[in-house]
Amino acid sequence: MALDTKDVPLVIPQPSTTGGIFGRVQDVYTAYSERRAALGLSNPGTVDNISREVTSGVFLNNQSFSGLRADITKAFSVSPLFQISHALSMGSQGLPPYGFTALFGNNRVFCQANIDNDFALQARFNYRWTPSQVTKTNVQLAPQAGGSMISLEHDFTGDDFTASIKSMNPSILDGGLTGIFVGSYLQSITPALSLGLEGVWQRAATTHGPEVALSYSGKYKGEDWQISAQVLGQGAIEAAYWKKLTDKLETGVSTSLQFAGLSGASMMGGPSKEGTTTIGAKYDFRQSQFRAQIDSNGKVSALLEKRVAQSVQVTFFGEIDHYKPAPKLGLAVSIEAAGEEVLEQQEKLGEAPAIPF
Repeated sequence: MALDTKDVPLVIPQPSTTGGIFGRVQDVYTAYSERRAALGLSNPGTVDNISREVTSGVFLNNQSFSGLRADITKAFSVSPLFQISHALSMGSQGLPPYGFTALFGNNRVFCQANIDNDFALQARFNYRWTPSQVTKTNVQLAPQAGGSMISLEHDFTGDDFTASIKSMNPSILDGGLTGIFVGSYLQSITPALSLGLEGVWQRAATTHGPEVALSYSGKYKGEDWQISAQVLGQGAIEAAYWKKLTDKLETGVSTSLQFAGLSGASMMGGPSKEGTTTIGAKYDFRQSQFRAQIDSNGKVSALLEKRVAQSVQVTFFGEIDHYKPAPKLGLAVSIEAAGEEVLEQQEKLGEAPAIPF
């Protein structure tokens, strides 16, 4: 798709008052910035969330659970945001029997900490330096060996691009640099097209050599649809398509292809290919929301969220795997409690503060 620049005004750089080569460079950069701003491009988001409308908006990837669960949340303030919650679960394989969470947030800071009955701690701390720069820290401490982790991330959000750097478990205590380091950049090319790349450098120990991978991504969006694709450095291709059929109905399709053994044929045969395709839909009712998805591995999932009262929500989840005897059935009740002062504060504010989640 060619970009029509007939309506974009031509910017002629003005003579620099500083003179010299630095003044000329400044003139060129100023003219380039003004020219790019005249295109009216919007921020494309991040590489990690390039298919967010499908993976988070429609699919049930991060919402599956089993057994019984109860969440009780108490809000003490809206601005700044401060609340605590207790989570109880029974018969679940992935959730602890008890968990306590506290969070605080305002326009600059967001803090969240969670501890369960096994004293496993997860903490997040985000700080917004400027309206376009946010630093994110994630710490996980677990009693079992290998369960601890630290992640550091810094995002720079421009008018038409997003740059991000991330490190996981960085260390120099072993006589060399170890850990995982990720750098990504996503740029809007046209109002509909965005292109980006991501580089990964990782080293498990000083006795091992580093591994480097480079991935490419792209996104194209229309008025009520979007398509995205990623070519990963590990020999995988991912593509997603999102479509808003009505004001209440959204659908999504995701395909992942994994090519193994492309570096050379193994002794037992040549390269192998594996792929998974998932189709899902989400429908919003007046007081409830229903999601369903099915994939090519024979797994069917459904989620129903129903708000039975202003502060009470009931969630039902079910999953059937036609190839493995591993069905899931879950029921959750969420209760949100807040005093009259908090409700009055929320009505006065109207919109919640821009917290750097």
